[in-house]
Amino acid sequence: MIRSCCLWTVTASLVAMFWCAPVRAQTTQPSAAVTPAIVTPPAAMAGPADPAQMSTGDLEQKSLQLSNTGDNAAALPLLRELQKRYPAGSKLSNATTTEVRRLERLVNLGPVTGDARVPIPAPAPGEVKEFESIKDLGNFEYDVDKGGNIPADVVRLNQSTVRMHGFMIPMDSAENIQKFALVPSLFACCFGQPPQIQHTIVVVTPKGKSVSYFPDEIIVEGPLTVEEKKEDGFIVSIFEVSATSVKPAAR
Repeated sequence: MIRSCCLWTVTASLVAMFWCAPVRAQTTQPSAAVTPAIVTPPAAMAGPADPAQMSTGDLEQKSLQLSNTGDNAAALPLLRELQKRYPAGSKLSNATTTEVRRLERLVNLGPVTGDARVPIPAPAPGEVKEFESIKDLGNFEYDVDKGGNIPADVVRLNQSTVRMHGFMIPMDSAENIQKFALVPSLFACCFGQPPQIQHTIVVVTPKGKSVSYFPDEIIVEGPLTVEEKKEDGFIVSIFEVSATSVKPAAR
């Protein structure tokens, strides 16, 4: 568990380093959106009636709590209130604005009723399996200490081609990036809450190829490897994509 904690601490540090970097020019064309499966959380997680009466700290904590559990509709008014409070152009303002846009899209697509986990259908031959959110792929609880509990329907996706939406955290360099983590959101990372291991995808570019850092949402496509990978006996990842395409997502 100590190694796991260290891994996520490093991830959070990478977010602070690269999310705060200057925005670079977009060089590729956006891709079309796809439909996610969103789970409605317990009613107890509903947001307050008047976010304007909450402190900034409470807004930050509650919005993170709600978005982490998938209650996007309840998180949105809190995030919109935070947008008003953060100085325009600041790092927190930019991160919040990006999160608002992401949740607005998910809310408009509509939630799926019920709390039970929905198994992922097997892809048809030659199908590119599309996921609007990484959490739709990692839609299960994972024991990062013991491992061995990846659902069978997720294991079945091994070596299938997937198309994933997410945000980039470089893992090797700030320029000419050949390996990066794809995460659902950068908002939580700004407050030191990096994603769980089943909500993080390691993306590797083809040998000799690299990509530039892009601070907004991207779409990654390529073969998916589902495997518990370890370093010094500790699980460090379970999903890896060999990228054949990396594009900015459509807004």
